[in-house]
Amino acid sequence: MADTVEHATQTPDVEQPYAALGVKDDEYLRIREILGRRPTSAELAMYSVMWSEHCSYKSSKVHLKKFGTLSQDTPRGPLLAGIGENAGVVDIGQGYAVTFKAESHNHPSYVEPYQGAATGVGGIVRDILAMGARPIGVMDSLRFGPLDADDTHRVLPGVVAGVGGYGNCLGLPNIGGEVQFDPSYLGNPLVNALCVGVLRHEDLHLAHASGVGNQVILFGAATGGDGIGGASILASETFDETGPAKRPSVQVGDPFMEKLLIECTLELFQAGIINGIQDFGAAGISCATSELASAGDGGMFVNLDLVPLRDPNLAPEEILMSESQERMMAVVEPDNVERFMEICAKWDVLATVVGEVIEGDRLIIQWHGETIVDVDPKTVAHDGPVYERPYHRPEWLDGVNADRAEALERDNSADGVRAAILGVLGHGNVADKTWVTQQYDRYVRGNTVLAQPEDSGMLRIDEETNLGIALSLDANSRFSYLNPYLGAQHSLAEAYRNVAVTGAEPVAITDCLNFGSPEDPEVMWQFSEAVIGLVDACRELGIPVTGGNVSLYNQTATTPILPTPTVGVLGVIDDVTKRIRAGFTHAGDAILLLGETREELSGSIWEAAAHDGHLGGEPPVVDLAAEKALAEVLREAATRELLSSAHDVSEGGLAAALAESAFRHDLGFAVTLPGEDPTVALFSESAARAVVTLSGDKVAEFEALCADAGVPVSRIGEVTGDPELEFVGLLTLPLAEAKAAWSSPLPSALG
Repeated sequence: MADTVEHATQTPDVEQPYAALGVKDDEYLRIREILGRRPTSAELAMYSVMWSEHCSYKSSKVHLKKFGTLSQDTPRGPLLAGIGENAGVVDIGQGYAVTFKAESHNHPSYVEPYQGAATGVGGIVRDILAMGARPIGVMDSLRFGPLDADDTHRVLPGVVAGVGGYGNCLGLPNIGGEVQFDPSYLGNPLVNALCVGVLRHEDLHLAHASGVGNQVILFGAATGGDGIGGASILASETFDETGPAKRPSVQVGDPFMEKLLIECTLELFQAGIINGIQDFGAAGISCATSELASAGDGGMFVNLDLVPLRDPNLAPEEILMSESQERMMAVVEPDNVERFMEICAKWDVLATVVGEVIEGDRLIIQWHGETIVDVDPKTVAHDGPVYERPYHRPEWLDGVNADRAEALERDNSADGVRAAILGVLGHGNVADKTWVTQQYDRYVRGNTVLAQPEDSGMLRIDEETNLGIALSLDANSRFSYLNPYLGAQHSLAEAYRNVAVTGAEPVAITDCLNFGSPEDPEVMWQFSEAVIGLVDACRELGIPVTGGNVSLYNQTATTPILPTPTVGVLGVIDDVTKRIRAGFTHAGDAILLLGETREELSGSIWEAAAHDGHLGGEPPVVDLAAEKALAEVLREAATRELLSSAHDVSEGGLAAALAESAFRHDLGFAVTLPGEDPTVALFSESAARAVVTLSGDKVAEFEALCADAGVPVSRIGEVTGDPELEFVGLLTLPLAEAKAAWSSPLPSALG
C-alpha cells in the first residue's frame, strides 16, 4: 500500500529513512514544518533529490547571487534569457540567437565512465533543446588522474568513448575542449559537457506551466530503474577511499532515442503547440513537475499510473526519482493534444498525457487513485535550504605561495633548454590530444569552420551571410590552487583569448565550477574567491554570465581536487571566411609576439615538468584591459585579413605556442628569444599574449594597429619551412623529434 497524504497525516510518528536519502536532520524538520505533517515517502523522495546539493545549490546560492549584479547586456545587445533558465540565450544579430551552457557529470562518470559521460552529453543537449533551439555542437572539458595511473586507464577511455559515442550518434560535431591530468583527479575525474544551439528570436521557449486545464504530456523514453538518485545523490556527497558510499545506478543513455526526441521536439515547436516545456535531468519527474508548476500561474495534477514504465515493478518513489534519459515534459492546450500526439507518432516518440494544470498553487500527484504528493511546488523547486557555510583562507597557502617557482633552478644551457622544451611538450596538459579527438566527429552537419586542435571551435550559423560563432572551454586549476581569485580570472581570460585569436568578438560566458566538499571551510573559501574573481573579471570585460553549473564534493576522503572553475566563452564573428587559424601556413611569414612577457613561472607547466610536479608561488598578473585590447586588435586584424595565423600563449608558454603552430603543417621556424633569460622567454605563462604570423608587406600596418591599441608587439623571427625549430644563438631542435615528444604521451599510455 502506498504511503498516502491521508496516511501520513494520521501517522505522524512513523520513522522515515531520510538520512539514507541524504536529508539532514534540520532539513527533515523543515520539510515537516512546510507540510504541517510528516512527508509521505513519495514527498520525501521528491524533497531529497530536489534539495540535494546537485539540484538546489544550497551551499553555493549565497555566493552565486553575485553573478546577478552583473549587467545582462552583451557587446551585441541584451540577453534574451539568462540565469535561472535552462540555458542562457544571446542575440547574435540577423534575427538569430544562440543558447549555450556547460554542466558536470563527474561522479557518475567515475562509477560508470561510458554511461556517465554519455548521459552528461545527453542531458546538456536537452537543456539546449528545451529553450527552443536546435543543438548544433558540443564541447567537453575533461580532467583525470596521472596519465600512468591504472584508474586513469579505466576511466579515461570509457569517458572519451561515452562523449564520442553519444555525440556522434546525435550527429553533433564536437568542436573543442580540453583534457588535463593531475593527481588530485585520481578517483575524482571531471566531465564537463557544453552544448550550443541556434534559434530565431521568435522561437524562444521557457519552462512554465500556465493555463488551467492545459494538459501535461510526458514524451520520449519510458521510465526505468536506471539513474534512481543518480546525479542528484552521487554528486552530493564525498567519495570515501574506495569510492562512493552509496552507489545509485548511473543513467543509461540511448542516443538514437534522443535524436528522434530532438527532431520531434523541434517540429512541435514549429507547429506552435507547446505552451511550456522542461527537460528531464537530475531528479527526473520530481524536477520536471515541480519546476514547471512553480514557474507557472497555477498548480499541477499528475496521475503517476499513466507514466509509461520499462519496469512495472517500480514503486512510486522510484518513478519520481528515476533519472532515465531522453524524456521531456510539455504543457499543451487541450485542442492541440491530438496534433501533438500525431507529431510524436510520426517520429516514433512515445507520448502520454499524465496530468493537467489546475487552479491554485499545489502540485498533486496520485497513485492508484490515492494522493501521495500534495505540496507547494515552489517549496520543492526553489525554497530549499540555503547554507551560509563557514569559510576561511587556508593557513597552508602562505607556505605554498612563498615556495615560488621563480626561485627554482634553471638550466639555460643548450642541453638544458632542449630537455625543458621536450619535457613541456610531453607533459600531459600540453601533449597532443589527437588520441581523444579522433574519436569525435568534428565536422558532421557541414558547418564546422574550426575544430580541435584550433584554439576555439567555430560554427557557421548562416550559410548566406557567413555569420558564425566561436566557443572555447578552459580552466586553469594549477593557478586556481595558488590563488582561486586570480585562477578563475585566468580561466576566463584564456577562454576569452582563445575566442579572440580566431577573429571573433567574445560576448558572453557560461561556467562549470568544480570544487571539493562545501563542508570544508577552506574549499568554500576557494569557491567564494573564484566566484568573486569571475564577477570582477566579467564586469571589467563587459560580458555577462548567462548561467552555469556548480559541482561540489569532488574529493576522496579528505583530499579535494584542485579548484577547477571551467569557463566557456561565446564569441560572434560576422564573416567566418575571415577567421584566423592557429597553425603556421606560409614559409617566409614574419612571426610576431604580442603582449608583455614577465618572469612568471609559478603554476606553469615548466615548473611541473622540470621540477617533478612542483606547484608553488603566485599566478601571473591578470591584466583584463590588456586582454580586451589584444582581442580588439585580433578582431580588427581578422576583418582586414592581415594575419596568416594566430595562437594564444598560455600553458607551456611561448615554447608550446611556437611548437604547436609549427606542428600543424610541419613548417619550422627561426626565432630570436626576447630578453636575457631563455627559461623566462620560453616558459613564462604571462597572460594577454599571442603569437601571430603574417606576410612581410603587412607587418607595418599590423604594428600600427597594435600601437593604436596599446598592445606591445615584437618581431621575433620567421616561418622557415625547414624541418627544425631554431632558437637563434641557442639551439636547433629537429621538428620531428619535438613533434614525437608532443604526440606520443597519450598513445603510449593508452594504447
